[in-house]
Amino acid sequence: MCTAIKYKNNYFGRNLDYEFSYGEKITITPRLYPIKFKYIEELKSHYAIIGMAHIASDYPLYYEAANEMGLAMAGLNFVGNASFYQYDDNKNNVCGFELILYILGLAKNVNEAISLLNGLNLVGTPFSNNYPNASLHYLISDKNMSITLEFERDGMHIYNNHINVLTNNPPFLYQIANLNNYLNLTPDEPTNRFSSSIDLKTYSRGMGAIGLPGDLSSESRFVRAAFFNANSKSFDDELSNVNQFFHILDSVCQIRGGCHLGEDKYEITIYSSCINLNEGIYYYKTYNDFSINKVSLFNEDLDTFKLISYEMLNKMKINEQN
Repeated sequence: MCTAIKYKNNYFGRNLDYEFSYGEKITITPRLYPIKFKYIEELKSHYAIIGMAHIASDYPLYYEAANEMGLAMAGLNFVGNASFYQYDDNKNNVCGFELILYILGLAKNVNEAISLLNGLNLVGTPFSNNYPNASLHYLISDKNMSITLEFERDGMHIYNNHINVLTNNPPFLYQIANLNNYLNLTPDEPTNRFSSSIDLKTYSRGMGAIGLPGDLSSESRFVRAAFFNANSKSFDDELSNVNQFFHILDSVCQIRGGCHLGEDKYEITIYSSCINLNEGIYYYKTYNDFSINKVSLFNEDLDTFKLISYEMLNKMKINEQN
């Protein structure tokens, strides 16, 4: 399971929660890398893209990414609700594994992404026999707005996501309706609304958030991420914002042992990412390495034909002070 957020206007990222890694790398797709598709014409030039991807046969299978124009997109598990459709001669037929590359390669903002989606048909043809299409829904954001994209049995749905949060099941509209159950939560000191005839007082800080769900389900993580994202405060410098972004993701992380999948399998937050959409900087940390690492899109030659990738730094470092 996973959680994705956009913080303030230009920070976008996610927790990738799973029981094992596919060997993903921080991957830059330069402008002239030929993006091949199963059913539509190859993109010989496009916007440069940075994000986390598994590279298979020199093809980047992105989990989340942003392009050089500041448009970002993340795919999150949506098993049981996500659907693919039959090939349609009247639309651009894009496979599930191609979708992030297609949108980020061609669109510079959310409105352009919506225009592309309106002419798109998502088909289930897999990358290969070893790589079936994942059942996903998506958070798509630029500096001004976010949308949720879901492909269900009754068709494609695009929702304005003013919460700037996405987790997994149930569908997005249910998640939004469920937030109404928590309208009493506040980061401030709560007032006594129990009864005017009973003298009740707070005995601890933070009691305004009593009722905030603390379990690991995607429904509860949505509420928790929405609460902290909406109420979060940070100074206006880069380090403060990036630091705060990761603290929000920490509030919904998966700790080994908390979600047992049978035998010796446990879901953990394999990595957390934060992309500065203005600067094209990809920050990340891993389950084993709490330190924040970064890869900068614009530090590379983006007018090349070959993928650029970096292994995740994943070994714990301790600063010894004496």
